[in-house]
Amino acid sequence: MSTTLRRVGAVTALAAVGVLTAAGAASAHVTVHPESYTRGATDGTLTFRVPNEEDNASTTKVQIFLPTDHPLLGVLVAPRDGWTAKVTDTKLKTPVKTDDGTITDAVSEITWTGGKVAAGQYEDFDVAFGQLPDDTGQLAFKALQTYSDGKTVRWIEKAAQGDEEPENPAPVVKLTAKGAEDGGTTVTTTAKSQEATADSSDSTARGLGIAGLIVGVLGLAAAAFAVVRTRSAGSRGA
Repeated sequence: MSTTLRRVGAVTALAAVGVLTAAGAASAHVTVHPESYTRGATDGTLTFRVPNEEDNASTTKVQIFLPTDHPLLGVLVAPRDGWTAKVTDTKLKTPVKTDDGTITDAVSEITWTGGKVAAGQYEDFDVAFGQLPDDTGQLAFKALQTYSDGKTVRWIEKAAQGDEEPENPAPVVKLTAKGAEDGGTTVTTTAKSQEATADSSDSTARGLGIAGLIVGVLGLAAAAFAVVRTRSAGSRGA
């Protein structure tokens, strides 16, 4: 009986660890904050958060690719201690007309090197912009994360509407519609509040799902123990 109990306990522990590990891995993506902006917004900042997923290697290089079909104008990179940023410009296929003239070039890639993000840590990389595009509903920023052991994780996948989040999703910023001039602030604030509520609901759903899995694992363990006890009692009675 003791051998059976040990096996049941081992299986239960491994199952629980698997559930918790999967939950942790699902949240360790490269992300961008805030998650939404108003279309055509000016003078703002995007923060790219890069967590280290590896136990035995440090992140040593981060590449963020900015969209050029819907370019960000006036991009500036905030200095980050220990890191050196290289900014790459690209000629736009379709120039952008602004009040200050026609823009023919825009930043297409930013690469940070020289620093490191150790295991269990993250680093925030800030990028300021002069103006966001006003002709799209979202911006996807493909990212490459390179580790000291040579491994590169490609955060480049995009989920189609209604699909589940891919394994290596690209950071995405949603662009909300502009509000009327006399009520733009109210409309924008309401939109952000709704999105925050949706995000909260999603997080709650994920938490309940994980909790359900754990309860299921514990239930299986309890059932197994009950079977063992019943068999033991039957043996003694015989």
